[in-house]
Amino acid sequence: MNDRLNKMRNIGISAHIDSGKTTLTERILFFCEKIHAVHEVRGKDGVGATMDSMELERERGITIQSASTNVTWKDHAINIIDTPGHVDFTIEVERALRVLDGAILILDSVAGVQSQSITVDRQLKRYSVPRLAFVNKCDRTGADPIKVCGQLREKLGLNSMMAQLPIGLEDKHQGVIDLVRMKAVYFEGDFGNELREDEIPADMLAQAEEHREALLDAASMFDEELMEAALEGNATEEQIHNAIRTGVLANELCPVFVGSAYKNKGVQTLLNAVLEYLPSPLDITNTALDLDNEENEYTTVSDDTRPTIALAFKLEDGQYGQLTYIRIYQGIVKKGTDLFNVRSRKKFKVGRLIRMHANHMEDITEAASGDIVALFGIDCASGDTFCDPSINVSMTSMFVPNPVISLSIKPKDKAASDRMGKALGRFVKEDPTFRSYVDEESNETIIQGMGELHLDVYVERMKREYKADVETGMPQVAYRETISARADFDYTHKKQTGGSGQFGRVAGFIEPNPDDNYEFVNQIKGGVIPNEYIPSVDKGFRISMEKGTYIGFPIVNVRATINDGATHPVDSSDQAFQTAGIGAFRNAYEKAKPIALEPIMKVSVEGPTEFQGNIFAALNQRRGVILSSNEDGLFSVVTAEVPLAEMFGFSTVLRSLTQGKAEYTMEFEKYGKVPQSIAEELRERYLKAKREGSK
Repeated sequence: MNDRLNKMRNIGISAHIDSGKTTLTERILFFCEKIHAVHEVRGKDGVGATMDSMELERERGITIQSASTNVTWKDHAINIIDTPGHVDFTIEVERALRVLDGAILILDSVAGVQSQSITVDRQLKRYSVPRLAFVNKCDRTGADPIKVCGQLREKLGLNSMMAQLPIGLEDKHQGVIDLVRMKAVYFEGDFGNELREDEIPADMLAQAEEHREALLDAASMFDEELMEAALEGNATEEQIHNAIRTGVLANELCPVFVGSAYKNKGVQTLLNAVLEYLPSPLDITNTALDLDNEENEYTTVSDDTRPTIALAFKLEDGQYGQLTYIRIYQGIVKKGTDLFNVRSRKKFKVGRLIRMHANHMEDITEAASGDIVALFGIDCASGDTFCDPSINVSMTSMFVPNPVISLSIKPKDKAASDRMGKALGRFVKEDPTFRSYVDEESNETIIQGMGELHLDVYVERMKREYKADVETGMPQVAYRETISARADFDYTHKKQTGGSGQFGRVAGFIEPNPDDNYEFVNQIKGGVIPNEYIPSVDKGFRISMEKGTYIGFPIVNVRATINDGATHPVDSSDQAFQTAGIGAFRNAYEKAKPIALEPIMKVSVEGPTEFQGNIFAALNQRRGVILSSNEDGLFSVVTAEVPLAEMFGFSTVLRSLTQGKAEYTMEFEKYGKVPQSIAEELRERYLKAKREGSK
């Protein structure tokens, strides 16, 4: 069993958008003989990359959903997850990293460390995932892998060292120099599948020796034996490999490999490095919470004989029902056995068990610890833990960022409405960063997500996969109304019809109540209004506050006091005093100088210090009030209060102002007064809608 686990790698391929993740995965599949022909990402040949199985992905040339596959390289089993690069699909990266043991961080040899490289690095650090760096596209004009290695050190704070050097760059890129073995490796044949080893070119020998020395210096910090051997000048390959592996597993060393996936160069040597340096399931310590023992830490063990523990990290609704991707941390999962869902407290039987290759499936009868497989037809949520019924532990869940952008969507007809409901139900279940709700005030269906592309993709998928024709629009901001002055009321409701009539007189005043939403004060003396009618007056006030007459939104922060009134022995009733309360409140409200309030959000923007000025300017333009600014080395965090109405489209503006390197979070803080010019616009809009509604 240990031999099987030693020869297993669970790796993710992460990078900024357009760095070549999917192209590299396609080459890995080809060299590991999983596929027999290579296809390009944008599907120019009408096929498209294997891992981009969604039609939208092939059209746009981007990865939207992370895809899982498994390959064999030198009798080592490698489970690979190809993740999206775009920040809008960050949850796909987040949940992949939660279950992976190691990662390949890909960088463009020209662009170097980009915005999403920073985000991905932050995610890798959050889950303590060891990584190798691969500088791709060495055939591009302006390629400079050594500069990129320096950026890894400066911008990401990684202890990066060249483990390879490119032989030639741009159109002269031919192969790589292996600095551990001090050999030149050339990739020949139609697909670079014939490796030829040779001596290092004479003109590169001095540069290779210099970088090898730097690599040995860094690696020897993790192995005293290597340190002594390096000083004596007789370090062996095995000693160097062991020391680099120790540094990588401790997350304190990041060896840098080079190549061009598109030109089939450097892929096989990168695969060798995955086997040499990235961890097997035995090298990683994973912990869970023991729910039967005060949530104490429970360390999982990659052992097939122990009770089963698995984590559902991703859900997909396919043509055959819900597909649940799981990572097995302990024990085995067999077809037909019972497992227990810790969150829902329900037992279920394992039906169909499959191994995934992009969107192709291979049925299997059992999977063991360390494996990443999928189950069919299980009712669960993303992040659920499945256990053997004999134990009760829960894996810690993944980090889920809050949505930052909203859109209102409206179906065009009844059929579209039903389909839209089905689509939203599925998408919300699959993607924790995608949320949907019906706004009680405007009755609009609002969808929320990580960015405009994120929502755009889901709207497009509704149209394509569910034939739900929907229109999108800006969502309604939840404004409020309040009063700014005290106003008296003395209102009599009198109605005479055949038989008994209605009579109720209410007097008192309303005033601003900044500390509380609504307060009702009873100062009636001498029983001028009988006690049984007092709650009816209160109810009338509350009904009036549900919708104001200034801009048509709910009224808040009012104290209403009654101190006088009158009744009729026959005509007074609960209904009469409720109606009197409504009339009294509306009568006084017009005189109490109503004002409009808007939701003020607490916005925290995090980005490189060099863009701090741009961030300040963007927040100030949105009527923002800067509260604080903290610098932490290369990064600064700016906190501000900004009206929600000004925040729509902010994510797109922020990305363009900061080259995509800043991100922000937003939460509701308080209600604040709307500036007079905007309040007048809102009032005019409300009166116009009222006039049109009365026609």
